[in-house]
Amino acid sequence: MRKEKMNTLIGLILLMATSISGIGCGDNNENKTPIPPPPVVEVDHVQLYVTSRDDVNGQKNQGLRLLEDVVATGEDESYVTLRVDQNQVYQEIDGFGFTLTGGSAMHINSMSSASRAALLQELFGREEGQVGVNYLRVSIAASDLDASPFSYAEVEDETLSNFSISKDKEHLIPVLKEILAINPSIKILGTPWSPPTWMKSNNAYKGGSLLVDKYATYADYFVKYIQAYAAEGITIDAITVQNEPLHDGNNPSLYMEAEEMAKFIAEQLGPKFQAANISTKIITYDHNCDRPDYPISIINSNANQYINGSAFHLYGGDISALSSVKTADTSKSIYFTEQWVGANEDFGGALMWHFENMFIGAPRNWSRNVLEWNLASDANLQPHTEGGCTECLGALTIEGNTVNRNVAYYTVAHASKFIPSGSYRVKSNNMGDLPNVSFITPNGKIITLLMNNSDSQKKFNYKLTGTDKSYIISIPANSVGTMVYDTNTKA
Repeated sequence: MRKEKMNTLIGLILLMATSISGIGCGDNNENKTPIPPPPVVEVDHVQLYVTSRDDVNGQKNQGLRLLEDVVATGEDESYVTLRVDQNQVYQEIDGFGFTLTGGSAMHINSMSSASRAALLQELFGREEGQVGVNYLRVSIAASDLDASPFSYAEVEDETLSNFSISKDKEHLIPVLKEILAINPSIKILGTPWSPPTWMKSNNAYKGGSLLVDKYATYADYFVKYIQAYAAEGITIDAITVQNEPLHDGNNPSLYMEAEEMAKFIAEQLGPKFQAANISTKIITYDHNCDRPDYPISIINSNANQYINGSAFHLYGGDISALSSVKTADTSKSIYFTEQWVGANEDFGGALMWHFENMFIGAPRNWSRNVLEWNLASDANLQPHTEGGCTECLGALTIEGNTVNRNVAYYTVAHASKFIPSGSYRVKSNNMGDLPNVSFITPNGKIITLLMNNSDSQKKFNYKLTGTDKSYIISIPANSVGTMVYDTNTKA
């Protein structure tokens, strides 16, 4: 009987989702389309998992602690109230995860088979003690966290007869295959840092622009990449056209103005994907929140018909820029694809900033995913290219078979462990120094990511639309948390 009730709730969630295609952006422009009222629910239990600023770095279970005695039945009018309305449904969630760089794959693949299997199961499994990572970004050829730059077509040849992903077969593809055996439905996003040098204005990996007379060949390069990975049993769900197109100081990198990206998509990449029957999503921009005009100009161009949405980082600007881009065309999706933790950053400071801006802020502003950069490095932050990032701290530090878990492991786990792909964001109100965002999962759980930015414990009331029950929740000072509200439909 309980399974049938859950199926009824899942059906209602999908009905809600199909009713919101024309909504505006942000919680000030809520869905006004009438939706059938949700089923009456009763609470089985509420749980709160936390990680605090002063947790000890590097221990597997330092964070994500299930707190006892922090939930009480009742309501206190002196406390603020968190109201979650599952009748107001926003974007579907694709997942939470990391960039699996070439360097990350090298470290993982170099572990013993038993240690590697245990680590990958912990990361990508969904059982007790595992964190259920459900989204990965990989580089198309080299990123700056490979040992050196490379492409899949080093020798100039317009037919790309020498195209080869052999470098990826050394570490990246074997690790991806092990991950897919654990989670076959994980979503994978591919991103290039640079085309082959012979397609560029400066004939170098660092900087330069894509030559106009190489647009067609470069589009073929993307097609061959997706087909080559498919031949390995790996589906590339989406690609971004260029990593950080306005930052040409990295190695590798490419400078690409919005007009160039729009032209490349409209005239070559989009049509060639269609001709090759490729369903991989095309995502634009993939850079900071300080230039929303860039993706908006592509949305307003002839490339619009081919693009799925826009991707963002937050090394500049404000996370609210995601909503302004969503407003430009509400049919297009929003993604958050990168933010790195500096090796010298304080664990607690990074924990709080990343959680507030990325894991709460990005979904509140329509993002379907949140990704940390990058999954793994060693104690010396290797490898990286000459001129690549020398301060990027992996979510994991791997030395041989020894693994330390750093701050990004916990920020991602607080979301991925509890919010599977296919969940939806639902409405929850802002509460000052208790930032939050809520979701409904396919099996009917209400998940709230929240945090206490203050130096003292905070208490608040918690109410879900459709119930007559209230709870008083206590969240420790300077901590981030995941609240799980488990429901079942009344008979």
